[in-house]
Amino acid sequence: MPNSATPTHCPYCALQCGMNLTPAPDGTVEVSERADFPVNRGALCGKGRTAPAVLSSRVRLTSPLVRSGDTLVPATWEEALDRIAGELSRTRTEHGPDACGVFGGGGLTNEKAYTLGKFARVVLGTSQIDYNGRFCMSSAAAGGMKAFGLDRGLPFPLEDIPKSGCVILVGSNLAETMPPSLRFFTELRENGGTLIVIDPRRTKTAEQADLHLMPRPGTDLALALGLLHLVVAEGRADEAYIAERTVGWEDARAAAMAHWPEYVERITGVPVPQLRETVRLFCEPESAMVLTARGPEQQSKGTDTVSAWINLCLAAGRAGRPFSGYGCLTGQGNGQGGREHGQKADQLPGYRKLDDPAARAHVAEVWGVDPDSLPGPGRSAYELLDALGTDIRSLLLMGSNPVVSAPHAAHIEERIKSLDFLAVCDVVLSETAALADVVLPVTQWAEETGTTTNLEGRVLLRRQAITPPDGIRSDLEVMHELADRLGVEKGFPTDPEEVFEELRRASAGGPADYSGITYRRLAEENGVFWPCPTPETPAGADGEGRADVHPGTARLFLDRFAHPDGRARFVPVSHRAIAEEPDAEYPVLLTTGRVVAQYQSGAQTRRVDELNAAAPGPFVELHPRLAERLGAAEGDPVAVVSRRGRAVAPARITLGIRPDTVFMPFHWYGEGRANTLTNPALDPTSRMPEFKACAVRLETVER
Repeated sequence: MPNSATPTHCPYCALQCGMNLTPAPDGTVEVSERADFPVNRGALCGKGRTAPAVLSSRVRLTSPLVRSGDTLVPATWEEALDRIAGELSRTRTEHGPDACGVFGGGGLTNEKAYTLGKFARVVLGTSQIDYNGRFCMSSAAAGGMKAFGLDRGLPFPLEDIPKSGCVILVGSNLAETMPPSLRFFTELRENGGTLIVIDPRRTKTAEQADLHLMPRPGTDLALALGLLHLVVAEGRADEAYIAERTVGWEDARAAAMAHWPEYVERITGVPVPQLRETVRLFCEPESAMVLTARGPEQQSKGTDTVSAWINLCLAAGRAGRPFSGYGCLTGQGNGQGGREHGQKADQLPGYRKLDDPAARAHVAEVWGVDPDSLPGPGRSAYELLDALGTDIRSLLLMGSNPVVSAPHAAHIEERIKSLDFLAVCDVVLSETAALADVVLPVTQWAEETGTTTNLEGRVLLRRQAITPPDGIRSDLEVMHELADRLGVEKGFPTDPEEVFEELRRASAGGPADYSGITYRRLAEENGVFWPCPTPETPAGADGEGRADVHPGTARLFLDRFAHPDGRARFVPVSHRAIAEEPDAEYPVLLTTGRVVAQYQSGAQTRRVDELNAAAPGPFVELHPRLAERLGAAEGDPVAVVSRRGRAVAPARITLGIRPDTVFMPFHWYGEGRANTLTNPALDPTSRMPEFKACAVRLETVER
């Protein structure tokens, strides 16, 4: 590759910050500012600045590995691919196609996610495919579909946030999870707008707020209902908007009125005066937003919780209007695109439903197969992992590390170990890859071209900046080779642009319509918002003879919502307890999250020296009163015990957390693995596990 700067995007969170990459003479890669990209305007967090460190052969995989006894040993690509194909074929023959599982990741490009879904359904014929994005924003997706008829993380660009009058940020610590986005909220306040943060911890984000509410973990649903009660009781509902643009108000209002302020205070711990002040700040400006993240979504009632916050927006006339609305802050780099194009258990490309006959017919025609040959919906992510070693005997896994990231992780680790066969494609030897029978080293962000879709619904082009080392192949090449070995010689191209052209056709006419997007447009326009259909009749041509195209849809719902009648739906919901309330044996609540210097399961960031120096390991954050009762001092090892297991980490004592709550980051394996403790209780709609609240007890540890 030429030694010139290549404009591309960060491999980590859903901001997908723009950056320039330049190969240096010593073989390293330099990151520099790319000020033209509107999401980060050149700013990068520490993870983005140090991302090229994972490209080093010192930390990455450089050769296929196959298991020999208890050891993984180097092998040729032919040996490794032959073994995977042989084991998958044997599993299908002996146990049927659904005995083969496929597990993907929210960091895969759109091209990879699309091909992985196609590979599972066309080559393996299995319904058993899902991905770790199920653990990200599936509750928000389900709530958005119910209310609006369409799910896109943000229905407006980030640049709209500073123009709003008030933003309620629920369960997000974006100052640490996506630091470059904080500037939009700083600008909001500089413009006279108000920031309200809802979080049981006094996070770095909460420190920026005009008002910080600290509810008990797992009570966000009651909190939203209490706010809606006050909107009604204080006469702040926008009755004209409700009549013109919504349906279902009467039932939702009746449900909310059962949640009077004093009752909500008892449940949440948020004082009534703060509830009233929140409603005033939200309703008095002409525009306002509610943005949720994992806090309210990673609950066994996450979908209902999202519905309650959307109901608040609709009642106040705060959706489908400029600088107003409900949005979700997607976490993973391609969490949005990853679920739009087929690696989710119930979906086909273009956000089509797998059980819709018309959707099956459309996609089957693009794929050149019989619609009846496509399997139906399969298990959700946790349910799929829980079935490993029993119903599912072999697993192909790409871009995920569930041994660290899944709830009830020790159980999932045992399920993975019980498989007949595990193949993993990754850039590093993650804790999950270390358990595999075959590990394939694949290209990563700077070594390949492909598209991602950020939290705004902006489709972006990541460009190849460097040549991958010898012996490394792309995920697309892996699926091409495996498909060929399993008897499907065509339909799995290795060129990402060729895959994207097929994805365009498969998505055409679907809710997430990419058919009007091309690599050329993405390069020229700095990204394009979906839906972006291909116009049926071109409106003309410009001076270069290029037909007019759809501009993309930066702002959704301004004219109508996506339901057939154009109206949004109120969804009546009521408070209910978390799946596992504290009791005498487990009297404290655990909540989990991230820290600024690590990302997700830490498989990549824990290999970067600078990031490890900033965040070297797990900790248990607890209030001084709780520490005093326990007899723990700062830095003392503390055991956190749930009904599922035990984790040990140093105490971090702070006034910035509720006295009835402890917090642990989830980036680490070993004795400090937070997800050893977490509860796999599932939301009945989204199938999201309850990561954010479970009952624990604390114990001192002798060292």
